[in-house]
Amino acid sequence: MTGLRHRPSAPTRRPDQWTPDLLAKVDWRRRAAAEPFRGVATSEGVRPGLFPLHETGVDVTGVRRAAEDYLAALSPTRRAAGRFPVDDLTWRHWANGARYFLRHGLCLEDLDDERRHRALDVVRASLGAHGYTQVLDLMHLNLTIGELRGEEDLLNEWLYWFSVYGEPEHGGPWGWQLDGHHVNVNCVFVGDQMVLTPTFLGAEPVTATSGKYAGTSVFRREEAVGQELFTTLTSRQRKLAVIADELPPDLFAGAFRDNLELDIAGVPLGELTSGQRAVAAELIGLYVNRAGAGHARVRMDEVTAHLADTHFAWIGDGGLNGVFYYRVHSPVILIEFEHQAGVMFDNDMPSRKHIHTVVRTPNGNDYGTDLLRRHHERFHRKGSTG
Repeated sequence: MTGLRHRPSAPTRRPDQWTPDLLAKVDWRRRAAAEPFRGVATSEGVRPGLFPLHETGVDVTGVRRAAEDYLAALSPTRRAAGRFPVDDLTWRHWANGARYFLRHGLCLEDLDDERRHRALDVVRASLGAHGYTQVLDLMHLNLTIGELRGEEDLLNEWLYWFSVYGEPEHGGPWGWQLDGHHVNVNCVFVGDQMVLTPTFLGAEPVTATSGKYAGTSVFRREEAVGQELFTTLTSRQRKLAVIADELPPDLFAGAFRDNLELDIAGVPLGELTSGQRAVAAELIGLYVNRAGAGHARVRMDEVTAHLADTHFAWIGDGGLNGVFYYRVHSPVILIEFEHQAGVMFDNDMPSRKHIHTVVRTPNGNDYGTDLLRRHHERFHRKGSTG
Protein backbone atom coordinates (compact mmCIF):
# COMPACT_ATOMS: atom_id res chain seq x y z
CA MET A 1 0.00 0.00 0.00
CA THR A 2 2.51 2.57 -1.18
CA GLY A 3 1.80 6.06 0.11
CA LEU A 4 -0.78 4.95 2.67
CA ARG A 5 -0.11 4.96 6.39
CA HIS A 6 -1.97 2.67 8.75
CA ARG A 7 -4.61 4.22 10.94
CA PRO A 8 -4.36 3.20 14.59
CA SER A 9 -6.74 0.33 15.11
CA ALA A 10 -9.89 0.74 17.17
CA PRO A 11 -9.85 -1.60 20.15
CA THR A 12 -12.45 -4.34 20.28
CA ARG A 13 -14.70 -4.32 23.32
CA ARG A 14 -16.87 -6.77 25.17
CA PRO A 15 -20.44 -5.62 25.93
CA ASP A 16 -19.46 -4.74 29.49
CA GLN A 17 -16.77 -2.42 28.11
CA TRP A 18 -18.95 -0.46 25.69
CA THR A 19 -18.71 3.29 26.08
CA PRO A 20 -21.84 5.48 26.16
CA ASP A 21 -20.97 6.74 22.66
CA LEU A 22 -20.66 3.19 21.34
CA LEU A 23 -23.88 2.14 23.03
CA ALA A 24 -25.66 5.09 21.41
CA LYS A 25 -24.41 4.01 17.98
CA VAL A 26 -25.60 0.46 18.54
CA ASP A 27 -28.95 1.70 19.85
CA TRP A 28 -29.44 3.93 16.77
CA ARG A 29 -28.93 0.91 14.53
CA ARG A 30 -31.36 -1.21 16.51
CA ARG A 31 -34.01 1.50 16.30
CA ALA A 32 -33.47 1.97 12.56
CA ALA A 33 -33.81 -1.76 11.93
CA ALA A 34 -36.95 -1.92 14.06
CA GLU A 35 -38.78 0.76 12.05
CA PRO A 36 -41.67 -0.72 10.06
CA PHE A 37 -40.22 -1.73 6.71
CA ARG A 38 -41.30 0.36 3.71
CA GLY A 39 -38.35 0.07 1.38
CA VAL A 40 -36.39 2.64 -0.59
CA ALA A 41 -38.84 4.98 -2.32
CA THR A 42 -39.10 8.40 -3.88
CA SER A 43 -40.83 11.35 -2.21
CA GLU A 44 -44.00 10.22 -3.97
CA GLY A 45 -44.04 7.07 -1.86
CA VAL A 46 -43.93 3.38 -2.65
CA ARG A 47 -45.09 2.45 -6.13
CA PRO A 48 -47.24 -0.69 -5.80
CA GLY A 49 -47.69 -3.67 -8.10
CA LEU A 50 -44.11 -3.99 -9.35
CA PHE A 51 -43.27 -7.47 -8.05
CA PRO A 52 -45.95 -10.07 -8.81
CA LEU A 53 -45.64 -13.70 -7.77
CA HIS A 54 -44.91 -15.84 -10.82
CA GLU A 55 -43.00 -18.90 -11.90
CA THR A 56 -39.62 -18.18 -13.45
CA GLY A 57 -38.77 -21.70 -14.59
CA VAL A 58 -35.38 -21.48 -12.88
CA ASP A 59 -34.40 -24.73 -11.15
CA VAL A 60 -33.84 -24.04 -7.44
CA THR A 61 -33.56 -27.65 -6.25
CA GLY A 62 -29.75 -27.46 -6.14
CA VAL A 63 -29.57 -24.45 -3.87
CA ARG A 64 -32.34 -25.80 -1.66
CA ARG A 65 -30.48 -29.09 -1.33
CA ALA A 66 -27.27 -27.23 -0.49
CA ALA A 67 -29.08 -25.42 2.33
CA GLU A 68 -30.54 -28.69 3.62
CA ASP A 69 -27.08 -30.31 3.59
CA TYR A 70 -25.58 -27.38 5.48
CA LEU A 71 -28.28 -27.44 8.16
CA ALA A 72 -28.04 -31.22 8.50
CA ALA A 73 -24.31 -30.95 9.17
CA LEU A 74 -24.81 -28.66 12.17
CA SER A 75 -25.29 -29.76 15.75
CA PRO A 76 -28.75 -28.97 17.21
CA THR A 77 -27.23 -26.13 19.24
CA ARG A 78 -25.51 -24.54 16.26
CA ARG A 79 -28.54 -25.09 14.03
CA ALA A 80 -30.67 -23.19 16.54
CA ALA A 81 -28.13 -20.35 16.62
CA GLY A 82 -27.69 -20.19 12.86
CA ARG A 83 -31.26 -20.11 11.55
CA PHE A 84 -34.14 -17.68 11.95
CA PRO A 85 -37.77 -17.25 10.86
CA VAL A 86 -38.03 -15.99 7.31
CA ASP A 87 -39.46 -12.67 8.50
CA ASP A 88 -36.97 -12.20 11.35
CA LEU A 89 -35.78 -8.68 12.16
CA THR A 90 -32.14 -9.74 12.02
CA TRP A 91 -32.26 -9.54 8.22
CA ARG A 92 -31.94 -5.80 8.72
CA HIS A 93 -28.98 -5.90 11.12
CA TRP A 94 -26.34 -6.32 8.40
CA ALA A 95 -23.59 -3.73 8.31
CA ASN A 96 -20.27 -3.15 6.59
CA GLY A 97 -18.19 -2.28 9.64
CA ALA A 98 -15.21 -4.45 10.56
CA ARG A 99 -15.82 -3.83 14.25
CA TYR A 100 -19.56 -4.09 14.69
CA PHE A 101 -21.68 -5.43 17.51
CA LEU A 102 -24.96 -6.70 16.07
CA ARG A 103 -23.73 -9.79 14.22
CA HIS A 104 -25.86 -12.92 14.32
CA GLY A 105 -25.83 -16.43 12.90
CA LEU A 106 -22.69 -18.59 12.81
CA CYS A 107 -19.22 -17.16 12.18
CA LEU A 108 -17.42 -19.07 9.43
CA GLU A 109 -14.22 -18.79 11.45
CA ASP A 110 -15.83 -20.93 14.18
CA LEU A 111 -16.82 -23.75 11.79
CA ASP A 112 -14.63 -26.62 10.71
CA ASP A 113 -13.67 -26.94 7.05
CA GLU A 114 -16.55 -29.25 6.15
CA ARG A 115 -19.30 -27.05 7.60
CA ARG A 116 -17.68 -23.87 6.34
CA HIS A 117 -17.57 -25.31 2.84
CA ARG A 118 -21.19 -26.41 3.11
CA ALA A 119 -22.17 -22.85 4.01
CA LEU A 120 -20.23 -21.55 1.01
CA ASP A 121 -21.91 -24.20 -1.16
CA VAL A 122 -25.22 -22.43 -0.47
CA VAL A 123 -23.70 -19.14 -1.62
CA ARG A 124 -22.13 -20.78 -4.69
CA ALA A 125 -25.40 -22.47 -5.69
CA SER A 126 -27.26 -19.14 -5.46
CA LEU A 127 -24.76 -17.00 -7.36
CA GLY A 128 -23.16 -17.24 -10.76
CA ALA A 129 -19.44 -17.81 -11.22
CA HIS A 130 -18.84 -14.03 -11.46
CA GLY A 131 -20.77 -13.25 -8.28
CA TYR A 132 -19.33 -16.10 -6.23
CA THR A 133 -15.75 -15.31 -7.27
CA GLN A 134 -16.27 -11.65 -6.43
CA VAL A 135 -17.59 -12.46 -2.96
CA LEU A 136 -14.65 -14.79 -2.25
CA ASP A 137 -12.16 -12.22 -3.57
CA LEU A 138 -13.58 -9.60 -1.21
CA MET A 139 -13.32 -12.00 1.73
CA HIS A 140 -9.73 -12.73 0.72
CA LEU A 141 -8.96 -9.00 0.57
CA ASN A 142 -10.21 -8.72 4.14
CA LEU A 143 -7.30 -10.96 5.08
CA THR A 144 -5.03 -8.71 3.02
CA ILE A 145 -6.05 -5.80 5.26
CA GLY A 146 -5.28 -7.91 8.32
CA GLU A 147 -1.87 -8.84 6.94
CA LEU A 148 -1.00 -5.22 6.18
CA ARG A 149 -2.09 -4.08 9.63
CA GLY A 150 -0.82 -7.09 11.56
CA GLU A 151 -4.39 -7.78 12.70
CA GLU A 152 -5.24 -11.12 11.14
CA ASP A 153 -7.20 -12.02 14.28
CA LEU A 154 -9.59 -9.11 13.60
CA LEU A 155 -9.50 -8.98 9.81
CA ASN A 156 -9.42 -12.24 7.91
CA GLU A 157 -11.15 -14.24 5.20
CA TRP A 158 -13.43 -16.21 7.54
CA LEU A 159 -14.67 -13.48 9.86
CA TYR A 160 -18.12 -13.57 8.24
CA TRP A 161 -21.46 -14.61 9.70
CA PHE A 162 -23.81 -16.93 7.85
CA SER A 163 -27.52 -17.24 8.64
CA VAL A 164 -30.33 -19.30 7.13
CA TYR A 165 -33.89 -17.95 7.21
CA GLY A 166 -37.06 -20.01 6.91
CA GLU A 167 -37.20 -23.74 6.32
CA PRO A 168 -35.81 -24.76 2.94
CA GLU A 169 -36.38 -28.42 3.80
CA HIS A 170 -40.15 -27.82 3.94
CA GLY A 171 -40.49 -26.06 0.59
CA GLY A 172 -41.58 -22.65 1.85
CA PRO A 173 -39.95 -19.24 1.39
CA TRP A 174 -36.43 -19.15 2.74
CA GLY A 175 -33.13 -17.40 2.32
CA TRP A 176 -29.64 -16.74 3.60
CA GLN A 177 -27.43 -13.87 4.65
CA LEU A 178 -23.64 -13.54 4.54
CA ASP A 179 -22.55 -10.62 6.70
CA GLY A 180 -19.17 -9.11 7.56
CA HIS A 181 -16.66 -6.44 6.60
CA HIS A 182 -17.24 -5.35 2.99
CA VAL A 183 -19.48 -8.35 2.24
CA ASN A 184 -23.18 -8.13 3.07
CA VAL A 185 -25.36 -10.33 0.86
CA ASN A 186 -29.07 -11.01 1.42
CA CYS A 187 -30.71 -13.71 -0.70
CA VAL A 188 -34.39 -14.75 -0.54
CA PHE A 189 -36.29 -17.47 -2.41
CA VAL A 190 -40.06 -17.39 -2.80
CA GLY A 191 -40.97 -20.37 -4.96
CA ASP A 192 -38.45 -20.21 -7.78
CA GLN A 193 -38.18 -16.41 -7.60
CA MET A 194 -35.01 -14.99 -6.06
CA VAL A 195 -34.24 -11.55 -4.62
CA LEU A 196 -30.55 -10.76 -4.09
CA THR A 197 -30.82 -7.43 -2.30
CA PRO A 198 -29.68 -5.58 -0.35
CA THR A 199 -26.16 -6.50 -1.45
CA PHE A 200 -23.34 -4.30 -0.21
CA LEU A 201 -19.85 -5.16 -1.50
CA GLY A 202 -16.70 -3.16 -0.94
CA ALA A 203 -12.92 -3.38 -0.69
CA GLU A 204 -9.97 -1.54 0.84
CA PRO A 205 -7.54 -2.17 -0.81
CA VAL A 206 -9.10 -3.20 -4.12
CA THR A 207 -5.85 -4.89 -5.18
CA ALA A 208 -3.60 -7.13 -3.10
CA THR A 209 0.04 -6.49 -3.94
CA SER A 210 1.39 -8.84 -1.27
CA GLY A 211 0.38 -11.60 1.08
CA LYS A 212 -1.57 -14.83 0.67
CA TYR A 213 -3.83 -13.45 -2.06
CA ALA A 214 -1.38 -11.23 -3.94
CA GLY A 215 -2.75 -10.40 -7.38
CA THR A 216 -6.41 -10.35 -6.34
CA SER A 217 -8.16 -7.30 -7.81
CA VAL A 218 -11.82 -6.27 -7.69
CA PHE A 219 -14.27 -3.68 -9.07
CA ARG A 220 -12.12 -2.64 -12.00
CA ARG A 221 -14.90 -3.33 -14.53
CA GLU A 222 -17.53 -1.58 -12.41
CA GLU A 223 -15.16 1.38 -12.22
CA ALA A 224 -14.13 1.40 -15.89
CA VAL A 225 -17.56 0.84 -17.44
CA GLY A 226 -19.18 3.46 -15.21
CA GLN A 227 -16.52 5.95 -16.23
CA GLU A 228 -16.87 4.94 -19.88
CA LEU A 229 -20.60 5.66 -19.79
CA PHE A 230 -20.01 9.11 -18.33
CA THR A 231 -17.30 9.99 -20.85
CA THR A 232 -19.60 9.11 -23.77
CA LEU A 233 -22.20 11.66 -22.64
CA THR A 234 -22.64 14.87 -24.58
CA SER A 235 -22.42 18.20 -22.75
CA ARG A 236 -26.22 18.39 -22.64
CA GLN A 237 -26.47 14.85 -21.27
CA ARG A 238 -23.82 15.60 -18.66
CA LYS A 239 -25.82 18.57 -17.40
CA LEU A 240 -28.63 16.13 -16.65
CA ALA A 241 -26.37 13.40 -15.29
CA VAL A 242 -24.28 15.45 -12.84
CA ILE A 243 -26.29 15.85 -9.63
CA ALA A 244 -23.75 17.46 -7.25
CA ASP A 245 -20.29 19.00 -7.08
CA GLU A 246 -18.80 17.00 -4.19
CA LEU A 247 -18.82 13.28 -3.49
CA PRO A 248 -21.15 12.26 -0.67
CA PRO A 249 -19.50 10.95 2.52
CA ASP A 250 -20.79 7.47 1.70
CA LEU A 251 -23.42 5.65 -0.33
CA PHE A 252 -26.95 6.88 0.19
CA ALA A 253 -28.51 3.42 0.45
CA GLY A 254 -26.09 1.66 2.78
CA ALA A 255 -26.83 -0.22 5.99
CA PHE A 256 -29.85 0.85 8.08
CA ARG A 257 -31.24 2.91 5.19
CA ASP A 258 -33.99 0.44 4.32
CA ASN A 259 -36.59 3.21 4.26
CA LEU A 260 -34.45 5.77 2.43
CA GLU A 261 -36.33 8.48 0.53
CA LEU A 262 -34.40 9.11 -2.68
CA ASP A 263 -35.83 10.75 -5.77
CA ILE A 264 -34.70 9.50 -9.16
CA ALA A 265 -32.23 11.91 -10.75
CA GLY A 266 -29.78 12.05 -13.63
CA VAL A 267 -30.00 11.50 -17.36
CA PRO A 268 -32.78 9.13 -18.53
CA LEU A 269 -31.43 6.09 -20.35
CA GLY A 270 -34.14 6.68 -22.95
CA GLU A 271 -32.27 9.85 -24.01
CA LEU A 272 -29.04 7.97 -24.70
CA THR A 273 -27.90 6.78 -28.10
CA SER A 274 -28.00 3.09 -28.89
CA GLY A 275 -24.26 2.86 -28.26
CA GLN A 276 -24.55 4.59 -24.92
CA ARG A 277 -27.46 2.34 -23.93
CA ALA A 278 -25.28 -0.68 -24.73
CA VAL A 279 -22.66 0.60 -22.29
CA ALA A 280 -25.39 1.22 -19.69
CA ALA A 281 -26.67 -2.34 -20.18
CA GLU A 282 -23.14 -3.67 -19.67
CA LEU A 283 -22.82 -1.64 -16.49
CA ILE A 284 -26.13 -2.89 -15.06
CA GLY A 285 -25.17 -6.43 -16.03
CA LEU A 286 -22.03 -6.29 -13.88
CA TYR A 287 -24.30 -6.09 -10.85
CA VAL A 288 -27.28 -8.17 -12.00
CA ASN A 289 -25.05 -11.00 -13.24
CA ARG A 290 -23.78 -11.69 -9.75
CA ALA A 291 -26.79 -14.03 -9.61
CA GLY A 292 -26.83 -17.39 -11.36
CA ALA A 293 -27.62 -17.30 -15.07
CA GLY A 294 -31.32 -18.12 -14.77
CA HIS A 295 -32.13 -15.62 -12.06
CA ALA A 296 -29.86 -13.00 -13.64
CA ARG A 297 -31.87 -13.30 -16.86
CA VAL A 298 -35.15 -12.90 -14.96
CA ARG A 299 -33.79 -9.89 -13.10
CA MET A 300 -32.46 -8.25 -16.26
CA ASP A 301 -35.85 -8.69 -17.91
CA GLU A 302 -37.41 -6.97 -14.89
CA VAL A 303 -34.92 -4.09 -15.12
CA THR A 304 -35.25 -3.78 -18.92
CA ALA A 305 -39.03 -3.45 -18.62
CA HIS A 306 -38.42 -0.17 -16.77
CA LEU A 307 -35.65 1.31 -18.91
CA ALA A 308 -37.83 4.29 -19.80
CA ASP A 309 -37.85 5.16 -16.06
CA THR A 310 -34.16 4.42 -15.47
CA HIS A 311 -31.65 7.22 -14.86
CA PHE A 312 -27.86 7.44 -14.63
CA ALA A 313 -26.46 9.97 -12.16
CA TRP A 314 -22.87 11.09 -11.62
CA ILE A 315 -20.75 13.05 -9.14
CA GLY A 316 -17.02 13.61 -9.41
CA ASP A 317 -14.08 13.68 -11.79
CA GLY A 318 -14.44 11.94 -15.13
CA GLY A 319 -10.69 12.16 -15.83
CA LEU A 320 -8.42 9.17 -16.31
CA ASN A 321 -7.56 8.76 -12.62
CA GLY A 322 -10.46 10.71 -11.19
CA VAL A 323 -12.59 9.63 -8.24
CA PHE A 324 -16.33 9.56 -8.55
CA TYR A 325 -19.77 8.37 -7.52
CA TYR A 326 -22.45 7.03 -9.83
CA ARG A 327 -25.84 5.45 -9.52
CA VAL A 328 -28.38 3.72 -11.72
CA HIS A 329 -31.90 4.18 -10.39
CA SER A 330 -35.29 2.93 -11.56
CA PRO A 331 -38.48 1.75 -9.86
CA VAL A 332 -37.02 -1.78 -9.58
CA ILE A 333 -33.26 -1.33 -9.10
CA LEU A 334 -30.88 1.04 -7.35
CA ILE A 335 -27.13 0.64 -7.93
CA GLU A 336 -24.53 2.85 -6.25
CA PHE A 337 -20.74 2.96 -6.69
CA GLU A 338 -18.31 5.30 -4.95
CA HIS A 339 -14.61 5.83 -4.35
CA GLN A 340 -14.02 6.28 -0.63
CA ALA A 341 -11.57 7.96 1.70
CA GLY A 342 -9.43 5.69 3.84
CA VAL A 343 -10.85 3.86 6.84
CA MET A 344 -8.24 1.19 7.48
CA PHE A 345 -5.61 3.52 5.99
CA ASP A 346 -5.28 7.23 6.64
CA ASN A 347 -5.81 8.81 3.23
CA ASP A 348 -8.35 11.48 4.10
CA MET A 349 -9.43 12.08 0.51
CA PRO A 350 -11.26 9.52 -1.66
CA SER A 351 -9.03 7.30 -3.76
CA ARG A 352 -9.35 4.40 -6.16
CA LYS A 353 -7.94 2.12 -3.47
CA HIS A 354 -11.23 2.00 -1.52
CA ILE A 355 -14.58 1.29 -3.20
CA HIS A 356 -18.11 0.72 -1.93
CA THR A 357 -21.07 -0.58 -3.96
CA VAL A 358 -24.64 -1.39 -3.08
CA VAL A 359 -27.63 -2.81 -4.96
CA ARG A 360 -31.20 -2.39 -3.70
CA THR A 361 -34.67 -3.31 -4.93
CA PRO A 362 -36.75 -0.15 -4.35
CA ASN A 363 -40.47 0.03 -3.68
CA GLY A 364 -40.60 -2.59 -0.97
CA ASN A 365 -38.87 -5.71 -2.31
CA ASP A 366 -35.52 -5.67 -0.53
CA TYR A 367 -35.26 -8.95 1.41
CA GLY A 368 -38.03 -10.19 -0.90
CA THR A 369 -40.47 -8.40 1.40
CA ASP A 370 -43.14 -7.65 -1.19
CA LEU A 371 -42.97 -11.20 -2.59
CA LEU A 372 -43.24 -12.63 0.93
CA ARG A 373 -46.27 -10.42 1.60
CA ARG A 374 -47.96 -11.61 -1.58
CA HIS A 375 -47.10 -15.24 -0.79
CA HIS A 376 -48.61 -14.89 2.67
CA GLU A 377 -51.77 -13.28 1.28
CA ARG A 378 -52.20 -16.00 -1.33
CA PHE A 379 -51.40 -19.08 0.73
CA HIS A 380 -51.78 -18.25 4.40
CA ARG A 381 -54.84 -16.07 4.73
CA LYS A 382 -57.61 -17.43 6.90
CA GLY A 383 -59.69 -19.83 4.84
CA SER A 384 -56.99 -20.32 2.20
CA THR A 385 -56.76 -23.82 0.75
CA GLY A 386 -53.33 -23.20 -0.85
